[in-house]
Formats: sequence, structure tokens, C-alpha cells
Amino acid sequence: MTESGNKARGPSERLLRTAEAAEAAGVSKQTLQYYLLIGLVEPTGRTEAGHQLFDDQAVRRIRLIKQVSDSGYSLRDIREIFLNDKNPPPS
Repeated sequence: MTESGNKARGPSERLLRTAEAAEAAGVSKQTLQYYLLIGLVEPTGRTEAGHQLFDDQAVRRIRLIKQVSDSGYSLRDIREIFLNDKNPPPS
């Protein structure tokens, strides 16, 4: 499985396809696909055939989104939190 993407990875880090990443994070494949659709998660890379790949950090993010969602936050609120974290106000 060849991956593309520009993030540096350790030699032992395995990249997971969508179904594998969803299972590792404790969500359904459809849930992960929805998270991708609304911009909560981005794939780490892609195979030569175009399949999305996810590293450990992406799986941890998916788990966090699920935990926050399960605690009562809407996906809209979670998205706002994550977007604000990516773009902090200027200091």
C-alpha cells in the first residue's frame, strides 16, 4: 500500500483505510464519512488508487469528536471549536 501526503511518519506507523480507522476509533464507517464530509477530519494521505488513509493522530481526533459528541455537544459546535483551534485570534 503506497501512500501519498506530506506528513512525516515514523517507519512503524501504519496508515489505516476508512473502515479500519473507523473501527479503531469506535465509530461506524458512515459516521467517519460524515465527519469527513463536514470537515471535522481530513485524511492523512491516499493510496495510489485514491483510498483515504488515516494515521494514529487522525484516529485519536475521531475518538475525541465522538467523545465530545456523546457528552452532548452538537457536531456544529464541535466543528466551531476545532476551527477556532486551527485559527486562533491574532495576539
